[in-house]
Amino acid sequence: MHKYILFGPQGSGKGTQSHLLCRGYNFVHISIGDIFRWHVAHHTKLAARVRRITDQGMLVPDEIVEEVVSGRLEQHDWNYGFVLDGFPRTLRQAEYLFERWNMDNVIYLDLPDEVVYQRIMHRARVGEGQGFTKRVDDNPEAARTRMKEYHEKTKPLLELYRAKQMLVRVDANRGVGEIFEDIRNCLGLGEPGNPAALRQVLSEEEAKALV
Repeated sequence: MHKYILFGPQGSGKGTQSHLLCRGYNFVHISIGDIFRWHVAHHTKLAARVRRITDQGMLVPDEIVEEVVSGRLEQHDWNYGFVLDGFPRTLRQAEYLFERWNMDNVIYLDLPDEVVYQRIMHRARVGEGQGFTKRVDDNPEAARTRMKEYHEKTKPLLELYRAKQMLVRVDANRGVGEIFEDIRNCLGLGEPGNPAALRQVLSEEEAKALV
């Protein structure tokens, strides 16, 4: 059983690399952001609370995130493992996770702030219809707020992961394929299943990056 956390700032490619890992190795992709966006799209009660927060570029409070994560992980719908994308983002969330589940590695997609900002603004300009999804928090003010919160609340997690000897650092300022190969090698994963399908996904993801 493989249990990984993909960790990094907004725009670092967590969703892309999660998609590749899950397609290549039959892991389940658990994206906390996707779960919240599903609630927003379906106008649930949780959605109203979440949207007020994310529209300002703020991180969703720990207690809400923990409730959602716990419910999702308790489904136990994976045979080979899962990749957590977007959780944990604070020390409290990390403590909550490690008290309940044993994780294998944290894949840290390291990206300079200036590149993070450029990617967020590029996604905002492109919007839907070009392989991207424009998010309500893809705007300059929200981007700066998220970067500030990331440094204040999320980056201190690096010390915890280092202490637990779980951290795998990957330079995310490169091509999608290079990053994926680095992750695969660092985790000691063998050749992926269905390589033809994975190559197709990789080609699609690299094409998006060029838009």
